[in-house]
Amino acid sequence: MKRAIPVVALSIAGLIPVWRYEPSIGGTTSSTAEPATTPSASTTAASGTVVKGTTITTDKGPVQVQVTFSGDRITAVKMLQQPDHPQTTAAVPVLISETLKAQSADIDTVSGATITSDAYKKSLQAAIDKNTKSASASPSASASASASASASASAASKVVAGSTVSTDKGPVQVQVTFSGDRISAVKMLQQPNHPQTTAAVPVLIAETLKAQSADIDTVSGATITSDGYKESLQAAIDAKV
Repeated sequence: MKRAIPVVALSIAGLIPVWRYEPSIGGTTSSTAEPATTPSASTTAASGTVVKGTTITTDKGPVQVQVTFSGDRITAVKMLQQPDHPQTTAAVPVLISETLKAQSADIDTVSGATITSDAYKKSLQAAIDKNTKSASASPSASASASASASASASAASKVVAGSTVSTDKGPVQVQVTFSGDRISAVKMLQQPNHPQTTAAVPVLIAETLKAQSADIDTVSGATITSDGYKESLQAAIDAKV
């Protein structure tokens, strides 16, 4: 049985409209619910193949994701539709973070947001299946595009570790991946072993990828970790320059 990821209720209304993790995540938008059987659609963009998952109708409201793939790798997830509920708002960045880590829909359900989690995974799996089917139809073109994107990303990427910041809760250190001047990924090298920190980290990373700087809001309930994160992040940005 899957374990549940604990989520601390955060007073972060309006804080997480966007989760980009380039791997990145996109913003939440409100739209009219479609039937759960609506087929996925896909488009090819410079950044990769964008695929919409099916719209899943739940008791809380419709859930639909949009996934960006580089070959068969998930590089970004964006919520197109989601319930307007605090627990969903807190759960979405955790679900996206876990997706980018697992590179599949085989992720844990977020405690307190079971309905949204289950629908998210169904819509996500539909997008993955759609991408796999498209790739199978033209394996040579897909492999070529994937290799080209990988080579381009490797050539332009630079990984920089920020300074270790000592806090009352424990050390905080981030590692930042830059694609040119753009922050494309943030990884925690050190962080306090605390539930509020665990819940705050994906929010901080999402805000960083959105702002493309350390000028982001502090997460309520995790002020110490937030301040340490921003200090280490700024050090990495300064070191890159």
